[in-house]
Amino acid sequence: QVQLVESGGGLVQAGGSLRLSCAASGRTFSIAAVGWFRQGPGKEREFAAAISWSGGNTYYTGSVKGRFTISRDNAKNTIYLQMNSLKPEDTAVYYCGASLRRTLATTRVDYDYWGQGTQVTVSS
Repeated sequence: QVQLVESGGGLVQAGGSLRLSCAASGRTFSIAAVGWFRQGPGKEREFAAAISWSGGNTYYTGSVKGRFTISRDNAKNTIYLQMNSLKPEDTAVYYCGASLRRTLATTRVDYDYWGQGTQVTVSS
């Protein structure tokens, strides 16, 4: 089992920044990748960014590329999502997920564990 706990969400004005954290515990040695997904009001949960657990390879969806940075601190078993130049359309609940099967996973079905989510609201 892997447990994930997100933190760092909040209310920010457009153009501002937030840093989300995802703390992993349990059988973290079995994690292949960690990803951030988001679900806006009335929308499906969508992929935002992912990082391989061991190699640090990263991947971003087009709408966040250049504004968001995913990183990891393996000593703390924590994944971060630095979000800059935030826009109102970034408003969503942000979830981190852990994949045990793929080192760079971009779809929901590839993830095995999820956190409870953290709300990010960007005001215009």
